[in-house]
Amino acid sequence: MAKLSKEEFIEMIKEYSVLELSEIVKACEEEFGVSAAAGVVVAAAGAGAGAAAEEEKTEFDVELTSFGEKKMDVIKVIRTITGLGLKESKELVEGAPKMVKEGASKDEANDIKAKLEEVGAKVTLK
Repeated sequence: MAKLSKEEFIEMIKEYSVLELSEIVKACEEEFGVSAAAGVVVAAAGAGAGAAAEEEKTEFDVELTSFGEKKMDVIKVIRTITGLGLKESKELVEGAPKMVKEGASKDEANDIKAKLEEVGAKVTLK
């Protein structure tokens, strides 16, 4: 199998839905014995943050629970946030409740939530 360039790889993964990409990440974690969130845990432990930092939640999953009355506006925001194509974004929005982003930082999760709520969507942080 020929090695893909970074650009070719990115173009290839744009074809996948958010759910499919999540499954690919999980498969990579299992295959290579790593965790996509390992860097965050190591950084917090290395900084000497102690038990208090370990108890504070650092990653959030952003779930679109309802698209409200402005479905097209929500689809546009989803496309911007995820980089998905129009078809995939529409499927994600119409399939609500659906995960928009998993493992987002607190600031990123709140930013995504604010953008979606601004156009009338209902969002839950988990």
